[in-house]
Amino acid sequence: MNELQLLGPRAHGAALGTAQLKAVAEDFQVDEVLDIPLSGDGEHLWLWVEKRGLNTEEAARRLARAAGVPLRTVSYAGLKDRQALTRQWFSIQLPGKAYPDLSAAEDATLSILRSVRHRRKLQRGAHAANGFTLRLTRLQADKAALQLRLETLAAQGVPNYFGTQRFGHQGGNVAQAQEFAARQALPEQRAVRSRLLSSARSYLFNRVLARRVADGTWNQAQVGDLLAFTDSRSFFPAGVEECHDPRLAILDLHPTGPQWGEGPSPAAGTSAELENAVADGEASLRDWLVRAGMEHERRILRLPIGRLTWHYPEPDILQLEFVLPPGCFATVVVRELVDLVPVGLTDNPCVF
Repeated sequence: MNELQLLGPRAHGAALGTAQLKAVAEDFQVDEVLDIPLSGDGEHLWLWVEKRGLNTEEAARRLARAAGVPLRTVSYAGLKDRQALTRQWFSIQLPGKAYPDLSAAEDATLSILRSVRHRRKLQRGAHAANGFTLRLTRLQADKAALQLRLETLAAQGVPNYFGTQRFGHQGGNVAQAQEFAARQALPEQRAVRSRLLSSARSYLFNRVLARRVADGTWNQAQVGDLLAFTDSRSFFPAGVEECHDPRLAILDLHPTGPQWGEGPSPAAGTSAELENAVADGEASLRDWLVRAGMEHERRILRLPIGRLTWHYPEPDILQLEFVLPPGCFATVVVRELVDLVPVGLTDNPCVF
């Protein structure tokens, strides 16, 4: 599958040029934003960790080995990119144990920047946001056009697609999910099962969002939509009055799309018709998700970009800084600006 099949159309026009991303780890920096006050005591050791070229699961394994504890006692809020310089929190449950020597976990790819005790473990999804610093290198684009586009993105947001990273190389996760769905089977390995179910739900969500981008309603509330605030997982139906809520205009409130699971879509009207039509087109995947016991959830269709700033440290480098809610992809912001050229190449653009 190509990028357009996995995501969908752009909302703000064609790409304005080309650039590279992740030529080095420092070109893609992520800082987890946590708003939990840590108590300073308790059986859980929380660690603020910097990783370079290392994924979150491997970092957790290294911390567990160094601490001499089972992997299941190590927790983290979210997965972070491997090809990046990232800083995120981990927690290790150490009931009745002294501070362990974790130096064996540290090397050029992992550093422990801070440690503090807390009474609870770190829960998945507990972080408030992620802060990004991206450097687009070997940039070839008109800067005046980029200025206008960036101002538009700051004011209007972007479609909240799941990035191509969710789907594996060339959409391989989706192809695997479709194979299992056709056989009405589930992978035996828990990690594989979770990955494929997540990819299937994300793929169906992107198909709905692609239709809303194509018809121009991805950033507009319609009667029958289900609305949600940026930082909330709850939602409520939109009637005529709700469709004119001023919080829609300031990018605080948004229409949502389905993350398929048990039960019919709670949307109504034309929104429900569109969502059900997309699901009917992938009926085997939809039914597979239902049989797996997934719950129907919602995700905002529009992604507001917090505190977006930009500058040019070099004539052919554009540096972006912004904040996104958890579970949202920085690459879908970049996608509305330029096509990404794989590192080491000068043509054949694609989106990572």
